[in-house]
Amino acid sequence: MSKLSFHFRSVQLPVRRDRRREPIAPIAPQSMARRKVEEKLGRIGRACVVVLGDLGRSPRMQYHALSLARQMSLEVDIVAYGGSEPHTAVIEHPSIHIHTMTPWSIAPRGLPKLLRPLLLVLKALIQFFMLLWFLCVRVSSPDVFLVQNPPSIPTLVAVKLASSVRKSAFIVDWHNFGYTLLGLSLGRSSRFVSVYHWFEKYFGKMANGALCVTQAMQHELAQNWGIKATVLYDQPPEFFNPTSLEEKHKLFYRLDKNLCQPLGIQDCINNGIGSPHTDETLFTTQSGTAVFLKPNRPALVVSSTSWTPDENFGILLEAAVMYDRRVAAILNEDDSTSEEILWKEISDEKQCLYPRLLFIITGKGPEKEKYEEKIRRLRLKHVAFRTMWLSAEDYPLLLGSADLGVCLHTSSSGLDLPMKVVDMFGCGLPVCAVSYSCIEELVKVEKNGLLFSSSSELADELLVIFPSLSLKMLFKGFPDQCDSLKLLRNGALATGSSARWATEWEEHAKPLISEASYLSVHELTSDFS
Repeated sequence: MSKLSFHFRSVQLPVRRDRRREPIAPIAPQSMARRKVEEKLGRIGRACVVVLGDLGRSPRMQYHALSLARQMSLEVDIVAYGGSEPHTAVIEHPSIHIHTMTPWSIAPRGLPKLLRPLLLVLKALIQFFMLLWFLCVRVSSPDVFLVQNPPSIPTLVAVKLASSVRKSAFIVDWHNFGYTLLGLSLGRSSRFVSVYHWFEKYFGKMANGALCVTQAMQHELAQNWGIKATVLYDQPPEFFNPTSLEEKHKLFYRLDKNLCQPLGIQDCINNGIGSPHTDETLFTTQSGTAVFLKPNRPALVVSSTSWTPDENFGILLEAAVMYDRRVAAILNEDDSTSEEILWKEISDEKQCLYPRLLFIITGKGPEKEKYEEKIRRLRLKHVAFRTMWLSAEDYPLLLGSADLGVCLHTSSSGLDLPMKVVDMFGCGLPVCAVSYSCIEELVKVEKNGLLFSSSSELADELLVIFPSLSLKMLFKGFPDQCDSLKLLRNGALATGSSARWATEWEEHAKPLISEASYLSVHELTSDFS
């Protein structure tokens, strides 16, 4: 970095003999500006991460904050809503300072449809002024603002204005497009969506730099938005790893109460197999210091969802019903077969060609209660569901303990990738994911996962023969004879270990942020050179 020189006029202050009679001369505006420049150049760098959402449910922005603090030695302010607990590494880092905004209250039910657009406008205005207060007053002046998009309104407008006032760089991290998400509820043809699209494009182009999550999104931004973006693929951070047997045992013991509490009256999991003793869980048993996986344990399938319309959870329910019926047909069961007899055979450790499936669905969202009620009405003999919210520390342990991950994410734009799949690969967990335009940038079919487009295809992937996978079925012969599942797990492990967040961030994000920060300081000092 070239040395910056300054040429200031020396100012001789008058001698004040009687301070009671002679007022102190005010500091000249030019001197005040000069002092700010000197402070900006002389102090440790600073960044501000902006999330108009629940910070605990924004892992990528948490990882950005950690990298800014660890890899660039910056002081980092995070401005976001509260709600879910962020990761301990974020909370405990001495250089990261979290500033929590008060979230917008929920709109009253039964509001007339004609008033909803006015409510959205009022909400945006309140959020705009709240953001400005935090960005221009509450936090120290940063070298760079890094903002998550979407939401675009009023975030991009507020951050652009704050960056101009505070002479800071402004970088947008494009996770998706806000107007396409809005189109899910209002329809793509809505005039409100068109206005939103214009604002998103106009203010997005005003940023000093841009990051995005896929090559497909990079191409879209360049061709149709006039924005040059750097691809920063989501990668798992260091705390997403395969889980050891000892960690699995401790985790399942902590979750024992949740695991043995069905969403209905009773199911194939809630049959007395679980134990409150520390030496036994639903999946593991301990003998002395050694921990073993139970041979009659259920296959554990994990799906993380936001319970929103862009993730059709109904596909998973339908696939579970199909799996249950097909296994019953293979085992020559009929409707007269007693559930109690089946569950007693399980508790007696009778081996079954196809395992019970336990689906653990993690996450929070508006449609959770609706689907929990649907689950309660199902009468399944070989499949059970549990819904829960896990801490940021337990979630990676659950992924590393599962046998298969399911991703129901369908992108509103078709240009983003589900970060939950990245986390699963970091823990060595193979994935069945909904197929859409750019998902194959992440999921490599029959190497680290499989793709499906319907509930029938998902059920097939749990049961039906794959010619290219050594003529084996995914869960047939679980847990020891699942060659297909083992093959996919090896591929997931290879994918997860090939790159980590810190490495990817160092190569792609750090140069962009460093350049934007330097240019903002250089622009600030140009008036005094």
